[in-house]
Amino acid sequence: MKPVFAEGFEPVYNENSRVLVLGSFPSVKSRQIGFYYGNPQNRFWKTACGYFGEEVPPTVREKRDFLLRRGIALWDVILSCEVEGSADASIRGEVVADVSALVENSGIRAILCNGAKSYSLLAERFPALVPITKKMPSTSPANPRFSAEAWRAAFDEVFL
Repeated sequence: MKPVFAEGFEPVYNENSRVLVLGSFPSVKSRQIGFYYGNPQNRFWKTACGYFGEEVPPTVREKRDFLLRRGIALWDVILSCEVEGSADASIRGEVVADVSALVENSGIRAILCNGAKSYSLLAERFPALVPITKKMPSTSPANPRFSAEAWRAAFDEVFL
């Protein structure tokens, strides 16, 4: 597969956002539908909605509404890059999002990095945010070490 230049999405957040789930960069399927965690095999939506006892919304608009209603912000640490398929390991020439500005200008008090790539870039570029950040097991279907329990515990720290 040949690398392509791709751009990510704008952050989803509002004044009620308390936790930022920070991914690395949208997958091919997410880029095709134009919204976060578009691969139906990705466990993010099932995990987040399940935490609140809700079904996964079928549309992008309803997913956005769920996030804003529940205080969850979504963004990716990489705004644009060259990437082969959906593999984080293939990312080159990344432009990093200004995560610090988003956190400073919102009610976000915790960051859950969805996988190692987002955590390593955040820690490297925004070390002041590390104290409020947790590296979470990626919700990607390619991650055999996913832990719904770890995600529930992290959400408990924010919402309970």
